[in-house]
Amino acid sequence: MAVFCCAKCGATLTPDLRALDAVPDVSTHEKDRDRKTGLAPSTVPPGHYALDPEPWGAPFVAPGPGDAGGGDDDRALLMPPDMTGMISAGPRDTVIVHPDDVPGLRPADGLGKHHGCCGPLGTGGRNMACGACGTLVATLAADCMGPHELHLDPVRVWADLSSRHLAPTRLT
Repeated sequence: MAVFCCAKCGATLTPDLRALDAVPDVSTHEKDRDRKTGLAPSTVPPGHYALDPEPWGAPFVAPGPGDAGGGDDDRALLMPPDMTGMISAGPRDTVIVHPDDVPGLRPADGLGKHHGCCGPLGTGGRNMACGACGTLVATLAADCMGPHELHLDPVRVWADLSSRHLAPTRLT
């Protein structure tokens, strides 16, 4: 179990979350989308988190020799037209959480071309701020055409693994 906190001010950002062994596969098929919002199911279920070992998010670069261009899996981000085919050179080991597990974050201003028809694309860098101090700590991808996930920046957020956050367990 872990509680994630803002590295700048120490504010608690999440409740206790349980680690997943790997980033889950997620369906972006039309039948699995939320009927009201059009969003794909969240990559991580509520109450859990997963470490993404792959580079994710901004900055984006042109693929080099041997790199796959742009990604075509269900978690590939929808890219603005001038970024088509680019690949992530963003941080590794971002923490993916369910967006509803971080209610104290607030959207950053000015997404510009990085906003799709239904929400942020996740291509413009950190777009969610700590509600306590305003530091940009996470990137939300929540457009109807891409994945629905929230990545906590591994430099701007830290995990509190102390037992004070753990619920007592009953031994039988």
